Amino acid sequence: MNDNASTLSQLKQLTTVVADTGDFERMEEYQPQDATTNPSLILKAAQQANYQALVNQVKSAHPGMKPTDLVDYILVAFGLEILKIVPGRVSTEVDARLSFDTQATIHKAKHLISLYESHGIDRQRVLIKLAGTWEGIQAAKALEAEGIHCNMTLLFSLVQAAACGAVNAKLISPFVGRITDWYKAKLGSDWSDAANGGANDPGVTSVKRIFHYYKHFGIKTEIMGASFRNTSQILELAGVDLLTISPELLGELQSSNTEVGQKLDAINAQAALQAEGITPLKLDESNFRLQLNNDAMATEKLAEGIRNFCIDTEKLELLLSQ
Repeated sequence: MNDNASTLSQLKQLTTVVADTGDFERMEEYQPQDATTNPSLILKAAQQANYQALVNQVKSAHPGMKPTDLVDYILVAFGLEILKIVPGRVSTEVDARLSFDTQATIHKAKHLISLYESHGIDRQRVLIKLAGTWEGIQAAKALEAEGIHCNMTLLFSLVQAAACGAVNAKLISPFVGRITDWYKAKLGSDWSDAANGGANDPGVTSVKRIFHYYKHFGIKTEIMGASFRNTSQILELAGVDLLTISPELLGELQSSNTEVGQKLDAINAQAALQAEGITPLKLDESNFRLQLNNDAMATEKLAEGIRNFCIDTEKLELLLSQ
């Protein structure tokens, strides 16, 4: 390894690096392969002065359009700008208020893809983000069958990951930092960064378990670690398929020269899985709901994530109505 290579450039040798932002002007310097957005990130970007022209351009192109409908055009407008920067794919999220409606989710996903295609973008360059609910996963099954690829988000548990793999979803985004947040809050004063950080970080171990399950059972769905709180969580997952990282943490990795070692390896997944004693999960609807329900962390974080994305979508609509 080149002693002068940045931590980021070393990481790119092991894992596909993705920018987690709607602020496309900031992502260029880090040269990510792909980019992901969500309602919260687009809301944040749309409020910045340097993106007012883009927002106004969309509004003036669709006079009189209801804010609810205008949101789709804003999401795609940011996505189109991002695709001028990244060589790969952009992830665009379906309205979180549809998280429990399979047919409405399918309809919205097709609408978003049609908007991209009307600008000459191949659907292979777009991932439609869906919540990892039972309904979202069934929507992904139908969409993947039509060649519309899905990024399954708000993913906090092995049963969600296994169900996404079973319907051939293109990609899952397990939320590392939010898993850790839950355990940190739960343990309170008993939490110790020394004992519960690094390789023992609950968010990190959750993704490792999913990785071992997928590789052991030959599941082709890509795994993209998301929602990081620090660079340690990122480096503990070096070797996973993809990592989506905020500009702040990309900056830290760029300015660091810490040596990066491969932590996840498909070849070792079988032995790791046997050590963990993981067996194939039952993935019909009732078993899925029961297993998810019995995981307090996943149930709470999924509900909270959907609520917060709904709130930020409504804030974006309010911004567009002004």
